[in-house]
Amino acid sequence: MRIGVISDTHMPRRAKTLPQFVREAFANVDHIFHAGDINDWSVLRELNQLAPTIAVAGNTDSPAMTDILGEKVLREVNGFRIGLIHGHLGTGRTTPERARNSFPNADVIIFGHSHQPYNQRHGKQLLLNPGSATDPRGEPRASVAILYLELAGPRAEIVYAP
Repeated sequence: MRIGVISDTHMPRRAKTLPQFVREAFANVDHIFHAGDINDWSVLRELNQLAPTIAVAGNTDSPAMTDILGEKVLREVNGFRIGLIHGHLGTGRTTPERARNSFPNADVIIFGHSHQPYNQRHGKQLLLNPGSATDPRGEPRASVAILYLELAGPRAEIVYAP
């Protein structure tokens, strides 16, 4: 199973539509997870045209978006527990620490907030930040991720804009 992972789109301030590299990277994914800082419902409409999308609100999303989406989701997909959070809430000094502390029993933790890709194992957990598809801070290029849920376990790759 392939899951597209995206965060920190900040649209329409950072882009008017999803970048083409996102559409190409998410071709034939089974689901999409958006880790917040969406800013406009049009982003989720575009993503849902590619695959069913699950999203949480981030710290720059409106109160209405936060009320509807919530700030934290735990879903079981293909036998794996996936935690989805933006990363600005919770306990810990760093964004990965806050994300990990929010889902102690998840197999995969997807987060955003820092705009910097992160794809590392911490014990049995895979922590995944796709970076930002439209606003790479301190990174040379925008990015998203593909999460693979396989019999051998979850793995991910970061996909960079050309």
